[in-house]
Amino acid sequence: MTCTAGSPRWCSGRCDRSSDLRGVGSVPALLIVNDANGSTFSGSDLGIISLAFATIVVVTVYVFGYISGNHINPAVTLGLAATKKFPWSEVPSYLAAQVLGAVAGAFAIVGVLGMKASDMGLGVAAYGDAIPWYQAAFAEFIGTFLLVFAVFGVIYRKAAPGWAGLAIGMVVFAAIIPVAPTTGASINPARTTGPMLVQQFLGGDISWEQWPVYVGAELLAGVAAALLFGYIAHTKQDHAVETDAPPAEAPAAAVPSEV
Repeated sequence: MTCTAGSPRWCSGRCDRSSDLRGVGSVPALLIVNDANGSTFSGSDLGIISLAFATIVVVTVYVFGYISGNHINPAVTLGLAATKKFPWSEVPSYLAAQVLGAVAGAFAIVGVLGMKASDMGLGVAAYGDAIPWYQAAFAEFIGTFLLVFAVFGVIYRKAAPGWAGLAIGMVVFAAIIPVAPTTGASINPARTTGPMLVQQFLGGDISWEQWPVYVGAELLAGVAAALLFGYIAHTKQDHAVETDAPPAEAPAAAVPSEV
């Protein structure tokens, strides 16, 4: 797919491999509609894509949060493990489930939209030739950092109860808006990996050299956000309480209700 006047302005080179806005599901759907109608990609399209991501995150938090902790992002899982809020022994199985879920989701998109979804890029996150790797890494780091920091904030024991899903979803919405023009705003290593694997399987053109840029920045951001939140949120009074408290039981394999 060659860049045209109707392509996003940050499109550089081939649109199917430059970043533009390859979000999962909503992106190929919107691109197919725009292509059929001869419409140009606009800010309203970006808003719809961001809202689609935010909405599904809100729903999954409330549906799966009490079952598994709703670990749909390896950056969150790694951040929890790095701060001893989640057992390291459970990390490999969670990461595997996250990637498998992303692969299944990418195949589901093709099942719903047909092979044209693959022709439109299948939601693969990538950055164009005009974007240096360090700018892409920084963009993904910032977006993922904001997301993971917010997750730790809403599960903190002093946070207002009941608002976790909505707060996390709104952070996803807000983070995608500025990051998407640079990298497509993956901000999730599983979301980065799944569509790439499926697009490769379907014969698409994948820039695998970009994969470590995305995943490395996202995982680093997850750990950094978790550590920084722990440093900022825990006061001297918290440490005093923790010192006097009896030994805690081993953490369960879910996002804790408080940190």
